[in-house]
Amino acid sequence: MEIRGPLLLPARREDIELATLDGLTLVGELALPRDREPVATLVTLHPLPTAGGFMDSHVFRKAAGRLPALADLAVVRFNTRGTTSPRGTSEGAFDGGESEAFDVAAAMDFVRERGLPRPWLVGWSFGTELALKYGRDHDIEGVILLSPPLHRATEEEIAAWADDDRPVVVIVPELDDYLRPAEATERFAAIPHAVVIPVEGGKHLWVGENQTRRVLTEIVAAVNPDALPLPTEWDEAGVEASA
Repeated sequence: MEIRGPLLLPARREDIELATLDGLTLVGELALPRDREPVATLVTLHPLPTAGGFMDSHVFRKAAGRLPALADLAVVRFNTRGTTSPRGTSEGAFDGGESEAFDVAAAMDFVRERGLPRPWLVGWSFGTELALKYGRDHDIEGVILLSPPLHRATEEEIAAWADDDRPVVVIVPELDDYLRPAEATERFAAIPHAVVIPVEGGKHLWVGENQTRRVLTEIVAAVNPDALPLPTEWDEAGVEASA
């Protein structure tokens, strides 16, 4: 069977709840390799909830559906405060990236409590702002930024990563609506070790199987390159269709 679209490859999947320091409960899911321990962990930060972003935004849903099986990765997804998905609604209200600092901290507390290895923050659009603003405060391996708009993260917050040697991987669509590769290279020049990866033909929402595969490949290249190249086919036994 070709690996594409709404497929769930074999994994251990668990509904989770995250407790924030300001007293909210956030809903989410943990996906783990089915029969072995993960080699690293992706903590995903979804796009803007007021524009339809949530834990099931397609790249992250497909990461959770595929990468535990294909790359031995744990994938943590959750709805930030006030965000709704089929999993449920997280308590609280959207705060424009301010109180969401507590949401990032709650996810990292969960990772620590569960002993999940080598966590990376993976932000997409609005989620990249949270990773840039708050990632330095946590015990992470690095950050991966998909389609960063750089609307909320300040120049000072970006430049602060220059003194932090953890990897900053920036994946920028050629045809992005907000920040294209040339400008991204300029904006991230404040971080000498940042790696800006332009994606030819890419768009902000990474629609289409080719773009999905490219993004997942770049994530795995940063986190567990030994798993590359990612398979494009899978034995049909044990594969489920996702709703």
